[in-house]
Amino acid sequence: MTLAGTGPSDEAALKDQEGPAVDRLRARLQSYMAQKGLRSTAQRRLIVDTFFEGPSHMTIEDLLNEVRTRDRGIGYATVYRTLKLLAECGVASERHFGDGLSRYELADDATAHHDHLICTICGKIVEFEEPRIEALQDEVALRHGFLVTSHKHEMYGTCPACRIEQHAAEAATRS
Repeated sequence: MTLAGTGPSDEAALKDQEGPAVDRLRARLQSYMAQKGLRSTAQRRLIVDTFFEGPSHMTIEDLLNEVRTRDRGIGYATVYRTLKLLAECGVASERHFGDGLSRYELADDATAHHDHLICTICGKIVEFEEPRIEALQDEVALRHGFLVTSHKHEMYGTCPACRIEQHAAEAATRS
């Protein structure tokens, strides 16, 4: 599966850049598990590896389906607990985009901040970075004497593919 807005060669370049970040996240997870006295089971390793290799914004069901292509014996609860573990230790961020599902993406302090465009029809999620938005947020916070420690920016609307489908459906009903 490709990341929204990227082609196969772009995705390969992104994976190459993520190498050191992924190594940091894996080390963070190992350290956290050691502190909590948690074992690294074969099922947990498979879930973690699949999450790291998978697309951003995976739901528990997405990850479960992918993991089950390699091991049919892994259950929903095991995937759920592993994703919660990843979120607890700061390796994954849990996101809610208004569709009632929890989605997970890699979270690393060293990676760039990004925002999201979410299609309300098909659920497509596009990540983007826009320095002008970041600068404007800083300016607004400064004007109000506010120190921003974090934020999330989500824009909801209709993606190009769904707009084309809508226009085609409207044209067909007029004919």
